Amino acid sequence: MNIQTNEQSYHYGVMRRAIELIDEGGENLSLEELAKKMDMSPAHFQRLFSAWVGVSPKRYQQYLRLGHAKALLHDNFTTLGASHAIGLSGSGRLHDLFLRWEAMSPGEYARKGNDLQIFWGWFDSPFGQALAMGTAKGICGLGFAAETGVEATMADMQSRWPKATFIEDPAMLAPLVSAAFDRRGETALHMIGAPLQIKVWEALLRIPSGQVTTYSEIAQSIGEPRAQRAVGTAVGRNPVSWLIPCHRALRKSGALGGYHWGLPVKRAMLAYEAARSEA
Repeated sequence: MNIQTNEQSYHYGVMRRAIELIDEGGENLSLEELAKKMDMSPAHFQRLFSAWVGVSPKRYQQYLRLGHAKALLHDNFTTLGASHAIGLSGSGRLHDLFLRWEAMSPGEYARKGNDLQIFWGWFDSPFGQALAMGTAKGICGLGFAAETGVEATMADMQSRWPKATFIEDPAMLAPLVSAAFDRRGETALHMIGAPLQIKVWEALLRIPSGQVTTYSEIAQSIGEPRAQRAVGTAVGRNPVSWLIPCHRALRKSGALGGYHWGLPVKRAMLAYEAARSEA
């Protein structure tokens, strides 16, 4: 197994350590104090932050605070009901990424990937090592190993389509993955799920970058207001994290809720988007 490593994953490792320090009560640490705890010079620490997210460590601390989620709900809440009226076409620009998607038919989904070839590879990302999976039609899976580990991430993704044939071929996926993380070009998605799951994932695609919504709002937007529990399950089973932005779904109280790949990754994604949307 060949896992790529470069500056992006290193930067996420720094972010992860900083999150731990802030969670331990260091929200008001100065740049010098935070850098010292990270065993770095202030200049080097600030340079790493700026390279990763484009803002200073002090500004980034504001986005990492748990109260930021509640502030997003209060100030930046997106109403999916209105966007639902516009509709979601099979191709076109969605927010800050070019995405075109095609959903697998219910019959194909029921066969659990039988006769389906899924290519996979490990890639560097702003949130640590990412496992990408895809078919000839586009990316069908994207998972993150920073919190769960490499082996568990691979087993998790493969279990979603147990009858598929998995082929290691990072070169085949590289252009799609590069477009996804660099926000250049077009990323094709092949969404493999049950009908309700597909509807939920479509709703997630309508949430703009830097904004959030709630599980109940998603249920309303797909015409299933009483199906909040099922919606929550579908959000958690999203196979294409980051591109289908399940990290933008919060509890009605403003609490982060869960995240399949670990809450530190969810918090980092929300802070990353919030910082870049205001940079």
